[in-house]
Amino acid sequence: MSEPERVWFNPFSPGFFDDPYPHYKQLAEEHPVQDHPLGFWFLSRYDDVLALLRAGQSVEIRNMADGPVRQQVDAVTAGDQVSVLTASMLDRDPPDHTRLRALVTKVFTRRAISALAPRITALVDAALDEMAEQGSTNLVEQLAFPLPFAVISEMLGLPTVDSTRIRDLSGTLVRSLEVVTDEETARAIADANAELTVLTKELVAWKRANPADDLLTALITAEHEGQVLNEDELVAQVILLYVAGHETTVNLIANGTLALLHNPDQLALLHEQPDLAANAVEEFLRYDSPVQQTRRITITPYTVGDAEIPVGSFVLACLASANRDERVFGPDAHKLRLDRKEARHHLSFGGGPHHCLGAALARLEGQIAIGRLVRRFPELTLDGDVRWNNRINLRGLTTLPVKVRAT
Repeated sequence: MSEPERVWFNPFSPGFFDDPYPHYKQLAEEHPVQDHPLGFWFLSRYDDVLALLRAGQSVEIRNMADGPVRQQVDAVTAGDQVSVLTASMLDRDPPDHTRLRALVTKVFTRRAISALAPRITALVDAALDEMAEQGSTNLVEQLAFPLPFAVISEMLGLPTVDSTRIRDLSGTLVRSLEVVTDEETARAIADANAELTVLTKELVAWKRANPADDLLTALITAEHEGQVLNEDELVAQVILLYVAGHETTVNLIANGTLALLHNPDQLALLHEQPDLAANAVEEFLRYDSPVQQTRRITITPYTVGDAEIPVGSFVLACLASANRDERVFGPDAHKLRLDRKEARHHLSFGGGPHHCLGAALARLEGQIAIGRLVRRFPELTLDGDVRWNNRINLRGLTTLPVKVRAT
């Protein structure tokens, strides 16, 4: 009797962008450690993903062996303007990562984030006032995108910028977090990186001439053990903060709201127990992770189960699949449950030394935005079909039509 055909990670399979989780579940059950035909390894179980994040493997492209993925990455990072793809702390190993993170952490403190709560609340309430007047709206355009974009812009102390253009560029740039399979996309990513780099250099120059009590001024002047950020490092960290500071939180707010609308019993529970708001955000992050995968590059032979991953391998760790692992979250891991005690064990912010620096800000924005939305509009309902952004990694909505009051 012949063996069943082996299932491979395939983000282009029918229905994947609408709901990737049945595919992830099948991978985790049947083929959790994959030496993928496209030249990378793929891990889908919680314990394997967490172990890799803590294993001290590399994130630097220079450590990747030659092959299809290395060629794709080289195509994306070709040219002179590559700072954001190679010089941000997201893409550097210790000791560079340690130094860069220490400089950014110095000004991106938990205390500074907590102090933003009144401003975030004011921005949310203003958006909700507009929604109340309109009656129905696209929640992504009205709240999920403008809120984190405004917050990170104000934190950095930036002048008014073309938010539509920045959104388009960052949306293209984050495709670099996926395995790129065509030259056109690679060129678009490289072009977006180049344009964002030029724009950011102009903003840094403007800020040097107009210093203030803000995050960008603090980054320019930050010093750790006698070291400061050089120009390329500064530009790369600013782009990272700007892009990561809004892209992922957009998905958290929109995906979390949709999850509630699809689960009216949980929406009712949040109305009845508003003190669940903080744990609800953890459950939203677990249930539909804003970042679906992260990656490491092996610098030593690395064993997972019966498989040995060679040095120089590109390994995709599927955070979204790990977050639905029944071995950790129980047989109802596929369900939204706002009172789930182990929800905070999710891996949506990564792990190890590269644990997301902006986790506290994302949690705060998500808690305030969704909490106040639900309290303000107890009759919140869907008002049409949703549309997903069709991204493999930063999974989110482009359209979430909602009705906030009866017509």
